[in-house]
Amino acid sequence: MSETPALRASDADRERTIVLLRDHAAEGRLTLEEFTDRMSAAYRARMQDELVELARDLPAGSAPVASHRRPTRLVLSLFGSTTREGRIRVLGRVGCLMGFGNIDLDLRRATLEGDVITIVALGIFGAIDVYVPEGVEVELHGFALGGHQRARGNDPPPHPGTPVVRVFAISIFAGIDVWRVPIAWTEKTWDEVIRGIRSGAHKELEA
Repeated sequence: MSETPALRASDADRERTIVLLRDHAAEGRLTLEEFTDRMSAAYRARMQDELVELARDLPAGSAPVASHRRPTRLVLSLFGSTTREGRIRVLGRVGCLMGFGNIDLDLRRATLEGDVITIVALGIFGAIDVYVPEGVEVELHGFALGGHQRARGNDPPPHPGTPVVRVFAISIFAGIDVWRVPIAWTEKTWDEVIRGIRSGAHKELEA
C-alpha cells in the first residue's frame, strides 16, 4: 500500500496558520519571541505537514490561559536601574518612567494579551531600552530634547498578523531605544543579549 503523498502548502494555508498562532499568542500560550519564530517558519513552509507541526503542541480550543502573574503596567526608575525581563505578562499598555537612571524592558519572552501593545516612555537624564524580537512591527512616536529616540535593528516588511509594539517616547536629555533582536539570538540569555549589544555585536542589528 502506497503512503499518502505529502501536500504542498498554499498561501491561504500559511495565513490560516499564522492567524491561529496569533490567537494563541494573544491568549498567553506563546511568548512574543515564540510567535515571531513560528510565524517566520510558517512563511518558509512548503508542505502542509510543516504547518501542522508548528501548532501541534497547541490545543484546538480557544479559551485563554489562566495566569496568576500580575500584569506589568508600570516600570519606574529614579536614580537607579530597573529591569523587567522573562515571562512577564503585558496587557494593552505599559508605562516606563525614568529619572536619572536606566530602564531595560525585555518583551522577547513576554506574553502579550492583545495584538497591539502601547508603551508610554518618559525619560529624563538616563536611558530607556526596549527589546523586541525581530519581525515585530515597531511604531515609534514622540520627541526628544537634548537626547534621542530611535528604533534599531533589521526592519523587515511586516506580515499580516504581526503584533505591533507602539512606543510614545518623550526624551529630555535621555536616550530611548527600541532594539529589534535577531531571531538568530533566540537562544541567547538576557545577559548574553546585553553583552552582545555592548560589545559591538549589535552592529548586526543594523545590517
